[in-house]
This record gives sequence, C-alpha cells and structure tokens, in this order.
Amino acid sequence: MIVAAKKKRIGFGSRLYRQYLKRLLDIVLSLTGLALLWWLFLILAVLIRVDDPGPAFFRQKRMGKGKKPFEILKFRTMKVDAPRELPTRLMTAQTERYTTRLGRFLRKSSLDELPQLWNILKGEMSFVGPRPVLWNEFELFRQRDRYGANDVTPGLTGLAQINGRDELSDAEKARLDGIYCANITFRQDLECFLRTFGIVIEGKGILEAGENQPQ
Repeated sequence: MIVAAKKKRIGFGSRLYRQYLKRLLDIVLSLTGLALLWWLFLILAVLIRVDDPGPAFFRQKRMGKGKKPFEILKFRTMKVDAPRELPTRLMTAQTERYTTRLGRFLRKSSLDELPQLWNILKGEMSFVGPRPVLWNEFELFRQRDRYGANDVTPGLTGLAQINGRDELSDAEKARLDGIYCANITFRQDLECFLRTFGIVIEGKGILEAGENQPQ
C-alpha cells in the first residue's frame, strides 16, 4: 500500500524526476488539458453566470511552496456574498444558503477544480502534491511543518485526497502529506493521479458544513 511507504534513499531516477521530469509533465499535461477542455470551460462559465449573477471564476489566497502565497483559481460554486477566507467544510449550516444550485454539482464532481490547470501551468501548483491550504489554517500549517510538507509544490490531488480527503483530521492529512513528500516518485504520482478519478466518480471524502468533522 502506498500509505505504508517509508522514507528511503533517493536514487538517480527519482532525483531526475523530482528536479526536471515532474515539472515537464505538469507543463505538457496542463497545456493539453487547457487545449482539450476550453469548450467545457466556456460552457461552465456561462452556466455559472446564468445560475447566479457574478464572476464565473473564484480566486482565493492559498499558500504555495515555501509558504509563498498565490491566488488559486476555481469555478465559483457559492454566491458572491459568501465568506471568502473560510474552508467550505468549516462553515456553518448557512452553507446551504450560500451554495448555488450549479455549485453543488460542481463541488460533488470536482469540476470546480478544473481552472487550477492554469495554476499548474504557471508553476504555482503541480498535478500531485499536498493540497494548498488557506493562509489562516494555522493548525494544519503547524502539523505540516513537522514533515516538511510546506516546502513542496502543492498539488491538484495528493496522498491525503485519495485516502479520505475532507474526512481526515489535520494531523492525518499532514502525516500523509509527509509520506508523499519523503518519497516523491513517478510511480507514486501516477497512482495518486489515477486513483483520484475513482474517488471523484464515487464522490468520496467531501464533507459540507453541518456534517461530522474530524478533530
């Protein structure tokens, strides 16, 4: 099992992948995705604006590699007056009032994450890595510092996302992020990437406000 991986000596192939090939794959795959899915971006952008007046895209301050802030890009799933600096899973029961009709579908299908292909192309994110956290998620920051997970380029998906996602506590997310960061290989990235599709299709690990939250 990938979650049982232990830190091992980094070979030449792994170093080559970490330093050069991983970024090259991010560029090629993000460019390909943007080129192939531009029509879906256009359709979703129009539907979002029809469903609720306001911008189609949502920008939010997240922390990247080395705790350097950047603006993550998503399709907007909530009304324009919704709180901007609070994870949806930690919001009150008012989430139902803030979330748009189309937004519920976009979140459940993870289609709201598609614009992050642009973040990947810019080098702010990778396809696989620890998920970028909000600047004010201090406890998760502290936990991830223990494992060096704040010093790695954040990802669209990662080890924590395929092993529980929102159902995990901050400590468990940080532990899994640490396992990933200690053993970054093409094989691990490919497994995370492929397993993500199954997780998304099944809609596993997504908690909305009002549901039981891990401690």
